[in-house]
Amino acid sequence: MTNAAQDTDGSGAHPRFAEALATLGLAELHAEIRRFPEATRTAAEAAAALGCELSEICKSLIFAADGVPVLVLMDGASRVDVELVRQELGAEKVTRAKADVVRETTGYAIGGVPPFGHRTRTRVLADRSLLDHTIVWAAAGTPYTVFPMDPKTLIAHAGATLVDVREQGGV
Repeated sequence: MTNAAQDTDGSGAHPRFAEALATLGLAELHAEIRRFPEATRTAAEAAAALGCELSEICKSLIFAADGVPVLVLMDGASRVDVELVRQELGAEKVTRAKADVVRETTGYAIGGVPPFGHRTRTRVLADRSLLDHTIVWAAAGTPYTVFPMDPKTLIAHAGATLVDVREQGGV
């Protein structure tokens, strides 16, 4: 990761995300941002680095619903059921967005997409499983940074609709 993706206050948060925190009145979260020496591009890597349960990681995943990007917030131990997302949105087809679409839509690379502070406004769905925790950890705009937040506050700041889109049963 280049220094260009770090903000100047030393938190390591992406500048766009740092700006979003300030805009949302959450500047105090800068002190809570944790920076890792190694990238944590997966929920499992982030959970291991934090020493928390995998389900306490909030994944920010971009899908394309009939070609329109949509953000799905999911706990780190679960997978998104694309068919449930399709039904929720009333879409014909939902697919995982390609890396270039993720970056174009959010302004962040896969592995560092935060739940809010994106380049463009997208529809956001948050799986109800996030509410099973007092605190969840989400990316702060880079694969090296995360921040803690109570799930209800995170979902509210993301402008998310609470849904049940978690894959059930065996994987």
